[in-house]
Amino acid sequence: MNLFKKVLDFYINSSIHVALAVISLFRITELYFGFSYDESLGFFVFFATITGYNFVKYAGVAKLHHRSLTKNLQIIQIFSLICFLLMCYYAWLLPLRTLLFFVPLGVLTFLYAVPFLSGFQKNLRSIGYLKIIVVALVWAATTVLLPIYASEIAFTIKVYLCAMQRFLLVIVLILPFDIRDVQYDAISLQTIPKKIGIENTKKFGVVLLGLCLALEFMISPNTHFRTVFLVLFTVLLFLLMRVKTNQSKYYSSFWVEGIPIFWWLFLLV
Repeated sequence: MNLFKKVLDFYINSSIHVALAVISLFRITELYFGFSYDESLGFFVFFATITGYNFVKYAGVAKLHHRSLTKNLQIIQIFSLICFLLMCYYAWLLPLRTLLFFVPLGVLTFLYAVPFLSGFQKNLRSIGYLKIIVVALVWAATTVLLPIYASEIAFTIKVYLCAMQRFLLVIVLILPFDIRDVQYDAISLQTIPKKIGIENTKKFGVVLLGLCLALEFMISPNTHFRTVFLVLFTVLLFLLMRVKTNQSKYYSSFWVEGIPIFWWLFLLV
């Protein structure tokens, strides 16, 4: 059991779980629009997600404690370096036009972690409302617009509606994390739960989920896809309504963040 817990913690802390969530949304877009899977782009997105998330999470920690890093963090650093090299390898295999499309998303991720505002004291992550918008925007662009663009499919109204749904869905997925972090975030960081309260945040999430459901009936290619989304809607609604500040270690970081993975697997079934 102890070994299983260590493996699970590494799986989550090294951002493999979130990378699988991103690639699941990437594959869902492929299923919805019926284009073939681009293996090089898929692996690039997967390793770029691990690289980007670990940079955001651990860059500051490594800088402050580079001489006394824990063994786990050292392993994650080595793992991140390997993922970065693999990201570069798959980037080399991609067309230049695809990489140029990805550049603004990479810049946003970089600025999310690196201070460049207020005399280099603040980054995008330290701005409450902007933080959640940036994350949702990068996820929506990476998992909808990027694969569509790479496949040279026309940007129709269905594509934009799918990107909007993905944007709103990611915001809903972030809300349980923000509720969890209310007790840890700085007073100056005005996240949605801090601004409107936890119960109102849940109601806000329900409204966004309702909009996602309405959009699903506009973009879904068949009844099976709608049925799966209704299951996803119900599960996420249940998780959202039960979320609290004092939640279990894996509530948000595994179950909530794993929703896109379950969505993709249910679609395959």
